[in-house]
Amino acid sequence: MKVNQVELVISAVRPEQYPEGDLPEFALAGRSNVGKSSFINKMIGRKSMARISSKPGKTQTLNFYKIEETLYYVDVPGYGFAKVSKKEREAWGKMIETYITSRDQLKAVLLIVDLRHPPTNDDVMMYGFLKHYEIPCIIVATKADKIPKGKWQKHLKITRDTLKMEEGDECVIFSSETGLGKDTAWDAIRARYK
Repeated sequence: MKVNQVELVISAVRPEQYPEGDLPEFALAGRSNVGKSSFINKMIGRKSMARISSKPGKTQTLNFYKIEETLYYVDVPGYGFAKVSKKEREAWGKMIETYITSRDQLKAVLLIVDLRHPPTNDDVMMYGFLKHYEIPCIIVATKADKIPKGKWQKHLKITRDTLKMEEGDECVIFSSETGLGKDTAWDAIRARYK
């Protein structure tokens, strides 16, 4: 999909701040530093719409990006590394849980994982959480350019096995560097809101 129009509509922390209307929404979840911002930027063809930080835990709000007046990407705070207080982490967890479990416009969560490594315990917990609430899920395995192509399927199997992925859940091999998987990811997203 060629993206001409994109805007950051709001950075929200409470439901009353979420955008009005019924455009479909796709949340991006993943641990801090897994490449959510790079994924967004590659998908929308921008260099720095979503801010990329060398400091994990930079996203602290739900960032709603409106794309082509047809859908939203919702970047949620990363889990894992962030050097923040336990209290702050709990507040983020509550904010994310409230959004994911109560937002009718949410069509799927894109769970971003690093193809080079087995999913973390946090990734497994997030996948289990999405399954528990019956939220459609698309796994995006990033940083594929960092490992030889011949090893992709082996790493993908590790990802599927570690998450205990259910039949029918899509897993997209992706690279923000090369654009590999961009069309596949767009197809998976479009299939969820047609």
